[in-house]
Amino acid sequence: MSICEQSPSYIRAIAPYQPGKPIAELAREMGLDEARIIKLASNENPLGMSPKARAAIESAIGDLARYPDGNAFDLKAALARRYSLAPECVVVGNGSNDLLELVAGAFLTPGSASVYSRHAFAVYPLATQARGARGIVVPAKNFGHDLSAMLAAITPETRLVFVANPNNPTGTFLASAEIEAFLSKVPSNVVVVLDEAYNEYLPPELRFNSARWLERHDNLVITRTFSKAYGLAGLRVGYGLMKPEVADLLNRVRQPFNVNSLALAAAHAALADQAFVDQSYALNRSGMAQLEAGFRALGLSWIASSGNFICFALPDENGKPGAGTVYQKLLRQGVIVRPVTGYEMPRHLRVTIGTQVENEMFLAALTASLPA
Repeated sequence: MSICEQSPSYIRAIAPYQPGKPIAELAREMGLDEARIIKLASNENPLGMSPKARAAIESAIGDLARYPDGNAFDLKAALARRYSLAPECVVVGNGSNDLLELVAGAFLTPGSASVYSRHAFAVYPLATQARGARGIVVPAKNFGHDLSAMLAAITPETRLVFVANPNNPTGTFLASAEIEAFLSKVPSNVVVVLDEAYNEYLPPELRFNSARWLERHDNLVITRTFSKAYGLAGLRVGYGLMKPEVADLLNRVRQPFNVNSLALAAAHAALADQAFVDQSYALNRSGMAQLEAGFRALGLSWIASSGNFICFALPDENGKPGAGTVYQKLLRQGVIVRPVTGYEMPRHLRVTIGTQVENEMFLAALTASLPA
């Protein structure tokens, strides 16, 4: 018997998360010049990071021989002020993915279940399966969450419900009233994880303060990240907002030093740089309009997105989805986008909004990749 067979069957059955293809990997595979490759696959900020975050990193480098602040005191205090909460309501993680894993580790066990939507973020089923729990997948509604169906899918074994808003990879969005009505109907013994990784990209008329709901819903956990609009994807830092007693549970399963010193310093500084976030938002809105115009000119359909990415559909080739062929053609031209076949969307590709020049390069490569 192989030693690996002694691992639980639910662990051995996990299909590892597949990240976006790195630029260096594509350069090696295709013999391309890295400088001529554009990566629009992982929803990263094309502006890079906040200048204030960069300065904070440089200042923190001298202390790298010491362990980071395991309690993330400064960052938690700043986040608590931002959302008018006590610091005990904030948990900081190694990206918001870490928070999703922590919630799953605190509440899921073999025999329990979580509920999430079809076409929702891949970490939800991964975190569920890693605990030996059952994932209840609810059919999507127009590529987004069907909250009524998700509510009906809750069973006595359900411990978690994951709701991504905006949703990745589809970009669909649920209005404040829909979420609030859903929260009021979910049983109080079921934790609702509201994943708001792309919140900063919402237009002003769609924004709402979900943190205020913590006053009425002890079972709510809100997760956010510094990887997107704040441009700190490489440093891996995110956070969760929740009731202190829930935060206490997550801190029991959290690694002691789960966020490094540079990430803590950069996130603290980035949080104060609203001008950079506003610039990132404005670039994203103009880029979204640029890509939508390009898709329209090419006769392609897309899913309206509230994130910093957009999913677009490709025509079939010989009765089969043409997205895979177009993806490979784009790679050969040095353009990396994201296939979403693993999200049961074989006819779509997802592209991150880039700079104006990057968007132009993508549209030109896409035009050359489509069937004549």
